[in-house]
Amino acid sequence: MLLAHRTIFIVEDNTQNRVVFKIALARHGALVEFERWGTNSTVLLRTLPHVDLIILDLMLADGISGFTVFDEIRALPQFDQVPIIAVSAMEPAVAIPQVRQKGFAGFLAKPIDLKEFPKQVAKIIEGERIWATSGAV
Repeated sequence: MLLAHRTIFIVEDNTQNRVVFKIALARHGALVEFERWGTNSTVLLRTLPHVDLIILDLMLADGISGFTVFDEIRALPQFDQVPIIAVSAMEPAVAIPQVRQKGFAGFLAKPIDLKEFPKQVAKIIEGERIWATSGAV
């Protein structure tokens, strides 16, 4: 399986997106954990024995920014090398330069392509950088 034994942590406030992400990734063997609001991400991350990838929505509820959550995660030494990608509906022409500058490992535009998403995630875990403005790479 493409993502067997991989743990992926997702910060996403939209219930439908969380379900879609989980189905797409779990179908390929990934263990998927969530934090909905971005306010407890670092607390929940510390409870996991290992994380292979973190997916952040950039625009969370209550004005919480994925960029702020990114900084909080990067401040934890045990997660400073874990790839973090943005999966967002934010305009790619605006978002991609910002996430690159911040140090994200990639950007995937919403809506995701269910067929390509697990492949994109696997490539990013293996060290490739992906800056996709649509579901296809």
